[in-house]
Amino acid sequence: MRITITSVYVDDQEKAHAFYTGTLGFRTQVDVPAGEFRWLTVVSPEDPDGTELLLEPDAHPAAKPFKEALYADGIPLTQFSVDDVAAEHERLAGLGVRFTQEPVDIGPAVLAVFDDTCGNLIQIIRMKDDADQG
Repeated sequence: MRITITSVYVDDQEKAHAFYTGTLGFRTQVDVPAGEFRWLTVVSPEDPDGTELLLEPDAHPAAKPFKEALYADGIPLTQFSVDDVAAEHERLAGLGVRFTQEPVDIGPAVLAVFDDTCGNLIQIIRMKDDADQG
């Protein structure tokens, strides 16, 4: 068993697609009509056959309150691994991405949190190996 698709609930699929591809650098994997919305997934260019991220409309009645509660409490909906949190923070901030948590070293990892413009907080993280922690 493996994870093939995971979702982020977005308030606007077109805006989300522009952010996740144009700003974050993901690539469109699937984009097909699905009723009034689209089945719209993106993947990392570093792992094009890896897990897809579904940009899922937050139209379900439970989705918006769930997102709002997480956001209000400062809890990221998901996290993405990066090789260098400081460099990715600098790149994204230069593109106008708003960070709610600047890069911080928490011992076993370095992380930062940003607003995806679609109602979610997203954490970027680099887990340290044993040599980094010594």
